[in-house]
Amino acid sequence: MRIGDAAAAAGTTPRALRFYEQRGLLHPPARSASGQREYGPAEVARVRVIRRLLAVGLTVDDLASRVHRLDLLGQDPPVRCSDSPGPDTLAPVVHARLATLDAEIARLTALRAKLAHHIATGGGEVPGEADGAPAHSPSIRPSPSDFSSSVQALRSTRIRPVAGEPSPPPVSAASRGGELQRRLARAGGPAETDAALQPHGH
Repeated sequence: MRIGDAAAAAGTTPRALRFYEQRGLLHPPARSASGQREYGPAEVARVRVIRRLLAVGLTVDDLASRVHRLDLLGQDPPVRCSDSPGPDTLAPVVHARLATLDAEIARLTALRAKLAHHIATGGGEVPGEADGAPAHSPSIRPSPSDFSSSVQALRSTRIRPVAGEPSPPPVSAASRGGELQRRLARAGGPAETDAALQPHGH
């Protein structure tokens, strides 16, 4: 059968069959005279085994390490992992994957407990601070609209002289804008365009 028919019979897609072949889970199939892949019942049974093992939590790499055992699992009745224990069987891979899943479950359980405690305390305690882990504080950068407001406020500023002292020389809006732009650049904020910093009027 062609790849589309084989994929449908195994409950998957032609793309998945090509992927399994690339990763070594499927042997390269025979080719027709026109170069089309041709599959038989044995290949379809093997794909079903692959999909079943992936569905229960094993990975493609797990299966690739025991690719020589996949045909045994496709037998009727299939060979059970516990029936043939040994370092070259699928059993050690399954136990290693279970240990990995247990570790991930423990990590997620602890994370959930921290979040639940944070909610229960009304958000008064930042998760991670109790055990000495520094809390992450994302940097807050002002938006361009904040800088525009600052520019407008600077334009409207009038310097009032202190009684008894000579009045300072007038400062143009362009000079004030340039000074603000230099300060903002040093602070790491986005610089205003030259047009926005020019004095209004003609």
